[in-house]
Amino acid sequence: VFGAAAAAARILGLDEDETTHALGIASAQAAGTREMAGTMSKAFIHGRAAQNGLLAALLAQRGFTAAETSLEGPHGFAHVLAPERNLAVITAGLGTTYEILHNSYKPYACGVVAHPVIDACIQLRNEHGLRAEAIDRVALVVNPRALELTGIQSPPNGLKSKWSIYHSAAVALVDGAAGERQYTDARVNDPEVRALRERVIAVADADLKEITAKVTITLRDGRVLVKHVEAVIGSAENPMSDRDLEDKVRGLAQGVLPDDRTTALITACWRIAELGDVADVARAAALT
Repeated sequence: VFGAAAAAARILGLDEDETTHALGIASAQAAGTREMAGTMSKAFIHGRAAQNGLLAALLAQRGFTAAETSLEGPHGFAHVLAPERNLAVITAGLGTTYEILHNSYKPYACGVVAHPVIDACIQLRNEHGLRAEAIDRVALVVNPRALELTGIQSPPNGLKSKWSIYHSAAVALVDGAAGERQYTDARVNDPEVRALRERVIAVADADLKEITAKVTITLRDGRVLVKHVEAVIGSAENPMSDRDLEDKVRGLAQGVLPDDRTTALITACWRIAELGDVADVARAAALT
């Protein structure tokens, strides 16, 4: 993939920056890596994986073949990529245990380690009617993992802001939200958001669990507000409601699907077990 990308870049006459991006996009298709965080390729990795899985099934349907021991063979996927393996896990509980049922939902459009900070900031904002100009400083105490993953203090653009716990705290306080629209170039460069972001400080505490946080807001009038979040919204301990899930879908679909189409999509998803054809969900989500 790298050789092909390099050759194609040369033939197309790409400049240095374009060639660098071509090699990066090639890397994103070879494997998922955290190096892609804050770029378009971060989301592309997952979409491409799903696309390749679909292609695999369609090719197999048409008689295309592969090794029958591609996973467990001596030179197969598991042995090549993992020094230790427990292949029995692959079929344990097959047909009765579904890992997807252990998944939780993410209400916010950023790394989950920033979610407890967002929860705390939104709750304090709503409970006290906070406005950005009334805030002197915001102190975050988080697990070290949160700073490792989302420690960008001054994100240069919307994509990078998804990896900034400082930006997440600022938009949560200014907008009372942390959806896709809070992680755009416009919100990164908004004077109010930028000014508040510069008043956010964060420190790590290894004693905190990964998805917990303590937020302390000091107001210009001297008041100090504190919120400690241990069970983030969307976790198994504090799940999103059906209304929360529908609101997230509507937020993601806004500007992409008309409102009536979004409602039809939501209805189809809730009724998926009753549908005669699961493709009805895909049709409801189609742009045309």
